[in-house]
Amino acid sequence: MLMPTSRPTGLHHGDLRNALLGAALELVAERGAQGFTLAETSRRAGVSVAAPYKHFADKDALLAELARTGYERQHDLFQAAMSAESDPADQLAAFAAAYVAFAAENKALFEITFAAGLEKQRYPALAEAGDRVLRLLRGPAAQLTPEIAAQDDLIHTIGAAAHGFAAFLAEGIFGEPTAALAATQRRARDAARKLALAH
Repeated sequence: MLMPTSRPTGLHHGDLRNALLGAALELVAERGAQGFTLAETSRRAGVSVAAPYKHFADKDALLAELARTGYERQHDLFQAAMSAESDPADQLAAFAAAYVAFAAENKALFEITFAAGLEKQRYPALAEAGDRVLRLLRGPAAQLTPEIAAQDDLIHTIGAAAHGFAAFLAEGIFGEPTAALAATQRRARDAARKLALAH
């Protein structure tokens, strides 16, 4: 039996955009942020190699949209975790635990957000999404120290600690990642709280 040689042509523009984003996310999960092309993304989505350019100027523009989505999901996750606490040190500790969870449960988005080498200033929507996360963290940081520079230092220090725990978890340093997730979240929470109280 002969198989059809033409690609699907019935995708509406909104469907096309989402299909491309989904295919790109799958490829990043398999090959890393640098391991895919728009041509391969098009093939996965079942469209022509020219189709992505209807929505994205280039590969980085597509990655920037995925990174924006990543920041938005982080914001919502962090906000939910922090809202369960009233003490600012506990809020930052909750952020650290949620950060580890996001990294473990959204590996492709996490990699795109932090390892795709995107120049955020080229993508205003991406920069704004990142700034929303920063503003969320600045609230409790401001309750712990009045100086803007000190707030930034505290946020970056706790963020770096959480990132380190997430990276160690992914590398299997704490054991099998899924099994070690809850314990790693506790470690990140405890470390962040100590850093916040010592600042």
